[in-house]
Amino acid sequence: MAGEGGHGEKTSSEYISHHLQNLKVCKTDIGEWVFNQCAVNPMSINFYSMFWSVIMVLIFVVLLRNVAKKTSAGKPSKFQAFVEIIVEFVDSSVKDTFHGTSRLIAPLGLTIFVWVFLMNLMDLIPVDWIPLAAESVGIPYMKVVPTTDVNVTFGMSIAVFVLIIFYTIANKGITGFIGELTLHPIAPPTKGLGLLAAPLIIAFNFILESVALLAKPVSLSLRLFGNMFAGELIFILIALLGVYQLPLHFGWAVFHILIVTLQAFIFMMLTIVYLSLASEKH
Repeated sequence: MAGEGGHGEKTSSEYISHHLQNLKVCKTDIGEWVFNQCAVNPMSINFYSMFWSVIMVLIFVVLLRNVAKKTSAGKPSKFQAFVEIIVEFVDSSVKDTFHGTSRLIAPLGLTIFVWVFLMNLMDLIPVDWIPLAAESVGIPYMKVVPTTDVNVTFGMSIAVFVLIIFYTIANKGITGFIGELTLHPIAPPTKGLGLLAAPLIIAFNFILESVALLAKPVSLSLRLFGNMFAGELIFILIALLGVYQLPLHFGWAVFHILIVTLQAFIFMMLTIVYLSLASEKH
């Protein structure tokens, strides 16, 4: 029983379910916004996933703005040096991977890496600390790791998918985009009796390439969500130990910081690779 570890009257399953529950917001038929009455409403919003995502963006913007305002070429502060290391790391990754000429890719890569890292970093906070503080002021649910919500990771991957389509059309045109979906990997015959099989080959290419294209945002999203959700679940299971959780929590956190950083890096690198492929002209 979780109650024996200091979690009130909740059983272990109730405790786990409570921590995995998001505060949902939706609009009723009469136009009122309601909380946690959205079970049958497909247009509901996971409020705290959105809230903490925005908070992490604001932290990122404020920190980098402060560094930019206080930049010193003489003797930089330790934090400025740290930020410069991250910027140079992302810049070198973009130069090694992206073969186009767009000036958007480096800022985009930096934003994705730091934003995903900050959202993942919330997973290292002991799982009861923020939810208990929220409950004390009447907030029943507080899910603080946005990347453990598949809606957040899918939203980010859909944005990347839109950029892939945009860069493909911008660099290759509509005809080039359609050609990528229909003329590869098997080139349809252009003369002789092979012309009879051309429509079937084009249809086969279209199905194959469409699946490959759609798999990019799906795999990008599920990879991040799966790794972070598994990590959060382990933290929740450790928290069932109550007051004895801290040694195990910090032990797992030391290992999990590698996953936090690696998943941010993978999301950034795959985004750059996909946009590089979209920009290359064959």
